[in-house]
Amino acid sequence: MTDPSTPALGVHMEAELVSQPETWRRTAALTAERDLLPARGARVAVVGCGTSWFIAQSYAWLREAGGHGETDAFAASEAFMDRGYDAVVALTRSGTTTEVLQLVEGLRGRVPTIGVIGDASSPLVDLVDEAVTLPFADEQSVVQTRFATTALALFRTSLGEDLDAAIDDAQRALAEELDSALIDAEQFTFVGRGWSVGLAHEAALKMREASQSWTESYPAMEYRHGPIAIAAPGRVTWSLGEAPSGLAEQVGATGGRFEAGALDPMAELVRAQRVALARARAKGLDPDAPRNLSRSVVLDA
Repeated sequence: MTDPSTPALGVHMEAELVSQPETWRRTAALTAERDLLPARGARVAVVGCGTSWFIAQSYAWLREAGGHGETDAFAASEAFMDRGYDAVVALTRSGTTTEVLQLVEGLRGRVPTIGVIGDASSPLVDLVDEAVTLPFADEQSVVQTRFATTALALFRTSLGEDLDAAIDDAQRALAEELDSALIDAEQFTFVGRGWSVGLAHEAALKMREASQSWTESYPAMEYRHGPIAIAAPGRVTWSLGEAPSGLAEQVGATGGRFEAGALDPMAELVRAQRVALARARAKGLDPDAPRNLSRSVVLDA
């Protein structure tokens, strides 16, 4: 039991998590900021680390699948930049991550760079050619929630999407009562298709970071190529977005639970964030200051 004289565990994560419908709505009105993102037809690379890399994957899929131009997503430490890109988008909450700063520094004068950054005072703001700052979505908790989804909301609106339905779904995700079977589950596997694969990876990362849970993630069609071997009673396979035909039945046959995400995948991620927070609290863990993690990875030179 938490000592009532001390702050609640994950107080920042909770406040930031529940603010997401409002930050998405606010982002939908950022017309000038959207205009700074790569134009239709541009060949683009999107880079980030951790959560930002997974959001980059979702943006890259949406942009290319929507006919806006060839788009690649890379972990900043593993990026191939000599491919004739018209622009590179660097996504980072803190703007201080070593790998992102080094990559952008190496591109100066060679490839136009656009930073999408939470901290408007960060060093990355002065390194990129164009900076889109989202200080209203920045966070105190080490475990990210709203910056990631708000950046993706920006990207989605830049591609012409209307977020009203997603915002409504996020409000539903916040209002529903959490199932105790999810809070008590032994193991989670998140799966997605298309742009929601990145969100499946992000949901799994949230569960690991916040609650130290055994969690995996895969493209949904890959799940039957081995990973389904761990499905069993007390374990959850959670689909963000529409699942492949027959997958729910196959998971059910193992005795495992199949959670069919019925909401917009970004709102389904909000549900997963809530479960991660609840699991952390049940274990007496504080996701605002998780084990072995910091707000930004800053490496020695």
